[in-house]
Amino acid sequence: MSTASLPPTGPPPPSTPRKIIYIGSRASKLALIQTNIVRDALVAAHPELNFEIISMTTAGDNNQTKPLHQFGAKALWTEELEVLLLDYRLDMIVHSLKDMPTKLPTGCKIGAILEREDPRDALVMKAGSPHKSLDDLPAGSVVGTSSVRRSSQIAKQYPELKFADVRGNVLTRLSKLDAPDSPYACLILASAGLLRLNLEDRITAPITSPTLLHAVGQGALGVEIRDTDPSATALLAPLCHVRTTLSCTAERSLLRTLEGGCSVPIGVETEFVEGLENVIRMRATVLSLDGRTSVLVEEEMSISGEEDADEFGRVVAQALIEKGAREILDVINLNRSIVDA
Repeated sequence: MSTASLPPTGPPPPSTPRKIIYIGSRASKLALIQTNIVRDALVAAHPELNFEIISMTTAGDNNQTKPLHQFGAKALWTEELEVLLLDYRLDMIVHSLKDMPTKLPTGCKIGAILEREDPRDALVMKAGSPHKSLDDLPAGSVVGTSSVRRSSQIAKQYPELKFADVRGNVLTRLSKLDAPDSPYACLILASAGLLRLNLEDRITAPITSPTLLHAVGQGALGVEIRDTDPSATALLAPLCHVRTTLSCTAERSLLRTLEGGCSVPIGVETEFVEGLENVIRMRATVLSLDGRTSVLVEEEMSISGEEDADEFGRVVAQALIEKGAREILDVINLNRSIVDA
């Protein structure tokens, strides 16, 4: 990444506000599409200002072979950009919300959560495959996924299937799937990413509960800012989507309470209950890595703001703990050295 056009480290003098608002992004095609969604919305809301995107690769981008659960860092996709944000060289960063740790670095906060795209996972069959669902796959078929959340949930219902890690951006994963010598019968990918890349034709079928609950924050975009920057908060205010914010706040609170991350099989589905004002329903599950042990809960709560949503996440987490989630997570953590070998 070139930072030649970026401002110097440190806050600008109060009397000389910036003429350009710098937006940080990962350098992948999907990340830049997502960042441009935010930039276009900001331009529409503030046509008098200039917004410039600065992109860079992160630790997660630079290593495309190591399975995701073997990375120790929780800020796999965010840390390098956050350094620039805290040095005042960026004004905001656009993330896939599911990639954001539930505990942000000191000095950072989420300034906006935009309206959610389809949060479901998608089944993507190999090009030319006659199969249309997981039920169609012969025993021993290989499902490509880097997510233990996905593999553990699918293994629970389809123990005859096999799983293999697949890394790379979405287009790279699709090329690996479609290669003549590919070991994969199918991939499991986020629907939102395929839709934003105009690859909806590759979605064989969406996968929802009871087979597969999606990741916390999946489908939503989060914009990270400094918590001492009221001007960025004001700029982002028109972009905030209330229902998505409340749903994702509850989901992130659940994950934070359980101390989970991308290497822990935790799935959720959150929706506003039709006909009941401000009532959110959440289904949540925690599984062992092999999918053989699991707990599932469904809870509802009336939500009037983000504090209520945060409390709801804790309520759902406690319900999972009471059904045995803590024991499942303790076993995963105790065997972390084996899992990561």
